[in-house]
Amino acid sequence: MKKKFIFSLLAIVVSLVSYSQIYEPVKWSFELKNTGKTTADVIIKATIDSGWHLYGMNIPKDGPRPTKIVFENIQNAKPEGKIQGLSKLKEVYDPNFDMKLSWYADEAVFVQKISFADAAKVRLKGYVEFMVCNDESCLPPTQEYFDLGSKSVETSKPVDNLVQADSARTDSTAVQTVTAEQKTDYWTPVVEKLKTFGNAEGATGETSLWLIFLAGLAGGFLALFTPCVWPIIPMTVSFFLKRSGNKKQGRRDASLYGLSIVFIYVTLGILITLIFGASALNSMSTNAVFNLIFFVMLLVFAVSFFGAFEITLPASWSTKLDAKADSTVGFISILFMAFTLVLVSFSCTGPIIGTLLVEVSGSGSLLAPAIGMLGFAVALAIPFTFFAFFPSMLKSLPRSGGWLNTVKVVLAFLELALALKFLSVADLAYGWRILDREVFLALWIVIFAMLGFYLLGKIRFPHDSESKHSSVLGTLLAIISLSFAVYMVPGLWGAPLKAISAFSPPLYTQDFNLYNEEVHPAFTDYDVGMAYAAQKGLPVVVDFTGYGCVNCRKMEASVWTDPRVKDLLEKDVVLISVFVDDKTALASAFEVDENGRTRTIKSIGDKWSYLQRTKFGANAQPFYVILDNKGNPLNKSFGFDENPDNFIKWIEKGKSNFKK
Repeated sequence: MKKKFIFSLLAIVVSLVSYSQIYEPVKWSFELKNTGKTTADVIIKATIDSGWHLYGMNIPKDGPRPTKIVFENIQNAKPEGKIQGLSKLKEVYDPNFDMKLSWYADEAVFVQKISFADAAKVRLKGYVEFMVCNDESCLPPTQEYFDLGSKSVETSKPVDNLVQADSARTDSTAVQTVTAEQKTDYWTPVVEKLKTFGNAEGATGETSLWLIFLAGLAGGFLALFTPCVWPIIPMTVSFFLKRSGNKKQGRRDASLYGLSIVFIYVTLGILITLIFGASALNSMSTNAVFNLIFFVMLLVFAVSFFGAFEITLPASWSTKLDAKADSTVGFISILFMAFTLVLVSFSCTGPIIGTLLVEVSGSGSLLAPAIGMLGFAVALAIPFTFFAFFPSMLKSLPRSGGWLNTVKVVLAFLELALALKFLSVADLAYGWRILDREVFLALWIVIFAMLGFYLLGKIRFPHDSESKHSSVLGTLLAIISLSFAVYMVPGLWGAPLKAISAFSPPLYTQDFNLYNEEVHPAFTDYDVGMAYAAQKGLPVVVDFTGYGCVNCRKMEASVWTDPRVKDLLEKDVVLISVFVDDKTALASAFEVDENGRTRTIKSIGDKWSYLQRTKFGANAQPFYVILDNKGNPLNKSFGFDENPDNFIKWIEKGKSNFKK
């Protein structure tokens, strides 16, 4: 295999907080050396520690990351020819990747010739992207930045002139240089031109508010069947009926109690939006720190649900609310009682509410948190009102017992699985590569297999009661869980697993992959891809995507893998995928004026998000546009639609307009 497969959940947690050993086996030096009055060499030299090797610029498709040299800004100079590697390449079998590869050992020297009119006015900025390995392990791809020439020369846009080393991940004749004379302003806004083709094809990246409400409703019903909520239902209903002395008053109080629950949770949802704002919530959904915090939170809740310890809010809080409820009358008294329920049930409802809010935070809707909480609260409030009107049915409710703890443990397994999903988002956005697809799948397989065995009674936890037989429902759920675990096994060898494509890391993170039908973008840089398409005379499909975009993964798994779509994307167009949540820092941040406000563009994701907003007037993902070689639209935009036929028609229409 390409990596030693010895990961476990503990190893993942440790790797997040352990920085005891940082390797820097490559030291870089950069020099601008004049070779004449109007010529010079840009000399880039790598000194490599013994036992380590630096990969060459031409690497097979499924191999490691090739060395790439990018000139982001070339001021008052012109590249002459391609970048030349002067050091001797070694052709060696690499056990890490199970293939024959070319690499440099000890030293690597690269030279780019340039010409100019005035040496004093030359300035070059860029970076080297590289990957190093030894016989046992590899380090993540890294970037080393350089700034050569006169520092008094002002640099312009982040991408002006560009030189890129040839990579086997794109066509071998890919564009090598884009000089100022050749460059077209591909960033010119085309919002009005796009509108002339009509409304966007497919759905937008925003989640329907109805779906958000239903998701909240499902979470609320799930919360009902937990030890923190279920026993409270008959106690609360009986209290209202007995306190009032008559059924009419009791029903009214129970209804107000249900409305109070709705009021509290919806207010919480509104406050979250007001405090953070919709755009901040969307940004947080792919923020590493936020996702890591939520990963740890779910992990802690899961361990608690397994029975290791109890999580409760300070008892003084609920005591004070109880006292307030006793000392007040009418609606205020009932409102304080509802607050008490919210606090007492927090240990069970907290992870469900948290997961719901994180999922809807990236929906793009200002109302999403409030709508999600509305659905959750309605489900939670229904039984308190319903049984007040039909108290005789309380007797038919299952009594509290061991089955409630079983529900709690099942939730623990599900929280453990969801925790990995949040860790994966941070891992992808920052390029850590600690949770590649096969590691993620291996952990999910173990989690759902253990859940199946637990439901069959083969695994017991501290608070579980003894049971000689498995229930019918438990057996059916165990079959589903174990079948799901078996379903994921082929994914370890690259099977697409479309059913979980929205949760698992994308296929390109798979190290050992026997599946070769996935589609990889030719470029992940918009300007470079557009220049290449102009040289080749091909139309362009730009895919605005994100590491945390669920619908993007669904499109890639269900639409792009269709043989007809794959053929179109690989042969008839140039596919450019840009990630709007890529947190990689730009070599230098820059400011833009947008709608009267000055924004600072700091990361690669910021840059592509700004491009999508200003050029196409959109900010949701997935978002696809088909363009000509000058950046003009050839058809309407395309959103989320899992029907391959519609995607094919959209591309064919764009191709037809391109030929005209």
